[in-house]
Amino acid sequence: MAKKIAVVIREDPRQTHRPVEALRIALGLVAGTHETTVVLLNESARLLSEDLDDVIDVDILEKYLPSIEHLEIPFIIQSDTDKSLIQSQYSTRYETPDAIRAFLESVDRTLVF
Repeated sequence: MAKKIAVVIREDPRQTHRPVEALRIALGLVAGTHETTVVLLNESARLLSEDLDDVIDVDILEKYLPSIEHLEIPFIIQSDTDKSLIQSQYSTRYETPDAIRAFLESVDRTLVF
């Protein structure tokens, strides 16, 4: 039975490789039967930015971004994030912290990075 899964990324991709690895994992989950949503908190929204120069493992990230766009992986981003950072081709919605919390309570599984 397919599960509703949230992949929460809260770390800064300029400081650690874990946000890029979390996106790779999310991509694998989407390829299966699970309904997967990626939640980007704090500086992790930079993963969908045009300016990726400072992102650790940017070469790996750039390989995944076309598939993420093609599969229309849904992203939830904090409403106070600078919207000019996010490229428009991704399936994004902006939510308040309370709405994100309610969403996370509604899913079957949560992976936090």
